Amino acid sequence: MDTDEMPRLGGWRQAWRLGAAAAAGVPVWLSAGVLLADGQAAETGSWFATGDPLVALGCLLLLLWRRRFPLAVAMTVAIASTASMLATGAALLALTSISTRRRPVETGAVVLAYVVASSLAVGLYPVEDGDGATWLERGVIPALTAGIAVALGTAVGARRVEIRSLRERAESAEREQAARAAQARALERNRIAREMHDVLAHRISLVAMQAGVLGHRSDLGPEESSTLLRGIADGSQQALEELRDVLGVLRAGPDRPEPPQPSLDRVPELVDDARTSGVDATLVGTVSGTPSDTLGRTCYRVVQEGLTNAAKHAPGACVSVTLEGAAGGELRVTVRNSRANSRANARTERPPSSGFGLSGLGERVTLADGTLDHGPAPDGGYILIARLPWPHQPQER
Repeated sequence: MDTDEMPRLGGWRQAWRLGAAAAAGVPVWLSAGVLLADGQAAETGSWFATGDPLVALGCLLLLLWRRRFPLAVAMTVAIASTASMLATGAALLALTSISTRRRPVETGAVVLAYVVASSLAVGLYPVEDGDGATWLERGVIPALTAGIAVALGTAVGARRVEIRSLRERAESAEREQAARAAQARALERNRIAREMHDVLAHRISLVAMQAGVLGHRSDLGPEESSTLLRGIADGSQQALEELRDVLGVLRAGPDRPEPPQPSLDRVPELVDDARTSGVDATLVGTVSGTPSDTLGRTCYRVVQEGLTNAAKHAPGACVSVTLEGAAGGELRVTVRNSRANSRANARTERPPSSGFGLSGLGERVTLADGTLDHGPAPDGGYILIARLPWPHQPQER
C-alpha cells in the first residue's frame, strides 16, 4: 500500500519533534566534548564549539522539508551528520521519517549512509579512547540506534496505513449506506406513486366517465340524471376517502398500524361499483380456497386496472372479469373488454392517461412472482391476463 501521503504536521507537533531530535544529539555532543577536553585536542576545539552546532542547526532546519522530499532530506542529513556530533538526533529523526514509508531500498540506503557517517565522524575529533574501541565497536552502536529508529518508523507507518484503511472503510460504509437510503427512498416513492395511481385512477376515471355522459347527453330523464349525479358524488367521496387513507399512511407514526388493504373478497364490490357507474361489467369466479393477502391484493389491483382502462379507453364496451385457480397451482385473472361503442365513444370525452398504469401493474405482478400479458383481442377489444403463483402455504413478500 502506498504510504507517500502523510498527514501534515501543525506547528506544535513539528516543534516538539525537532526539539526531541536536538535533545537526542546533545548527550553525544557533550560526551565528545569531554573526550576532546581530556585529549587536549585544541586544534578541533573551534569546530566543536561553532561548526558542529551550525551543521546540526542546518540539519534541523532541513528536516522541515522531510515530508515533501523524504529521501533527499534523509540522505543529506545522514551524510551531514559526519561533520556534527550534535546532528545525530536529526539523523535519527530523518531515518525514522523515511522508515514510515516502508520502502526497504530507501531505508537501507539511508541506514548505510548513517552508519558510515557515524563511523567517520569519530575521526573528526582525534581523541584517545581508553577502552581501545575498534571500528567494529564504532559501527555496532550506530547500527543499533539505526535499527531502533527503523523499527519505530516502520511501526508508525503501519499505524498510518491502518488508520487510512479504517478511514476508507468508514467512508465506503457511509457511501453504501447513503446509496441504500437513496434506493429505499426511490422504492418507497415508487410504491407510494403506485398506490396513489391504483387508488385514484379507478375512481376518478369512473367519475370522469359519468360526468362526460351527463354533459354530452341531452336525452337523459330525471331519474337517469339523478343516478349519474349520485354516482359522481359517491365516486368523488370514495376517492377522497381512499386518498385520505393513503396520506394517513404517509403521516402515520411507527406505532400506528397501516389501514387494511383490499383483497380478493372485495373484487365483487369493485365490479358492482363499475357497473353502477355505467360500465357493462360481469364477474365469473371459479376460485377454490382463500389466497394470501398479498396475492389477493395483487388480484384486486389487476381487476381494478383492467376496469379503469376499459372505462377510459373503451366507453360503452362490455367488460368481463374472470377469476380462476386453486391452491397449489396459480391464480389466473382475465379482464377482457369488447370493442368500444362508437356512439358512446363519440359523445364521451376521454380522461387524460398517465401511461404508468400497466407498467406499475407489471411491477406489482412481478413482485408476486407472476406474469402479466396484455394486448388487443381478436374481436377488436383488449385483453389483460395475469398469472400469479398460488402455493399451498401463503407466502408474504
